[in-house]
Amino acid sequence: MIAAGRMCSHVLAARTLLSAGAPSFGGSGKIYHVGLAQLSRRSTYRASCRIHSLPAVRAAQIAQKEEGQFRPPQMQETHPGKEHEMEPKPSYIRPAYKPAGKLEGKIALVTGGDSGIGRSVGVHFALEGATVAFTYVAGLEDKDAEDTIKLLKDSKTSGAQDPFKIPTDLGFDENCKKVIDAVVEKYGQIDILVNNAAEQHTVENVEDLSPEQLERTFRTNIFSQFFLVRHGLPHMKEGSTIINTTSVNAFKGNAKLLDYTATKGSILAFTRGLALQVINRGIRVNAVAPGPVWTPLIPASFKPEQSASFGQQTPMGRAGEPDDIAPSYVFLASDDSSLFTGQCLHPNGGYVVNA
Repeated sequence: MIAAGRMCSHVLAARTLLSAGAPSFGGSGKIYHVGLAQLSRRSTYRASCRIHSLPAVRAAQIAQKEEGQFRPPQMQETHPGKEHEMEPKPSYIRPAYKPAGKLEGKIALVTGGDSGIGRSVGVHFALEGATVAFTYVAGLEDKDAEDTIKLLKDSKTSGAQDPFKIPTDLGFDENCKKVIDAVVEKYGQIDILVNNAAEQHTVENVEDLSPEQLERTFRTNIFSQFFLVRHGLPHMKEGSTIINTTSVNAFKGNAKLLDYTATKGSILAFTRGLALQVINRGIRVNAVAPGPVWTPLIPASFKPEQSASFGQQTPMGRAGEPDDIAPSYVFLASDDSSLFTGQCLHPNGGYVVNA
C-alpha cells in the first residue's frame, strides 16, 4: 500500500491527469488508460512534468495498477514486431533528459536500432553528440526504420553527421561484414558497437523446440555478436566500447523462452571473456541486462492477454520503457564508465540478481 501523504502528492495528481485527458481504449468490457509515461512526445505529458514532476508521471502507472487498468490486449502475427502498430507506443526519451555532450565526435553502430531499446539508445546517443548508424530487417521493419531516421535527424547535434540505416539479416557472417564495411566506408571508424538485435519465441516444452528455431534464435542473438565484433575490432581504436544486450532471464531463467534465455546467458559469458581479451587494446566491453520492457518483441511473442498485463510481475509492478534502459548504454559508452569492463548493468524493475 502507498501512504496517504504520498498518494496525495503523486498518485492522486496522476489520477487527476489521467481523468483530465489521458487516452483510453475499450476492450472486453474494460477501459485501458494509456499511462502518462507513454506520452513523452505529447504536450499533455510535457505539461504534467512541469506541474507535477516526473515522480507524478511514474505514479500514474501505480494508480493504473491499483485500479486494474493496463495497456490494451494486442498481438502481432509477424516477427520481428512493429513499433508503429503498438498501443501505446514505447517511450524512447524522457522530456526531462538533459544531454551533456558525453559522446561528441563518436561513431556508433546499434543493431536492431529501428525500434524498442535500440531506437531509444540511438536517440540518446544522438542527443549526446554521436553519429548513429543502425541495422534493421528489410521489408518487415521499413516503417519503423524510417521513423527512427527522422528521430535521429531531429536529435543530432551540429557536430554530428547524418544517421545511416542498414537493412540486413545479422545471422550470417558475410552480412555482418557488409554492415561493418558500410559503416567504415561512410564514417571511417567505429567507436561504439551496440550488439542489441534479438528475437524470441515462446515454447512450452523443450521437445517442441525445433532445430530450425533453435538455430535461428542463436544466429540472431549471439552468432551476430561474434561476427560483428570479429569484423568491427580492426576499425575500433583505443577508447572504443562494445555494449552487448543480455537479459534478466540470463540470471533468473525463463521456462517458456528457453532458447532465448540460453542465448542471453551466452552473451553474458561472451561479454566477460571478450572484455579480458581486448583489455590490452584499451577497448572496454560491458553488457546491459534489462528486465521486462515494453518493446515490439512483446506483442510479437505473447498472447493478447499476456501483453495487456506484461511487466506486472516485477517488484516495481510495471514493465520498463526503452527510455528507462537507454541511459545505461550512455553511461557505458561514455568516459563516465572508464573503470568498467566485463560488467553488467541491471535496469530490471527491482529483481535482485548476482551480477
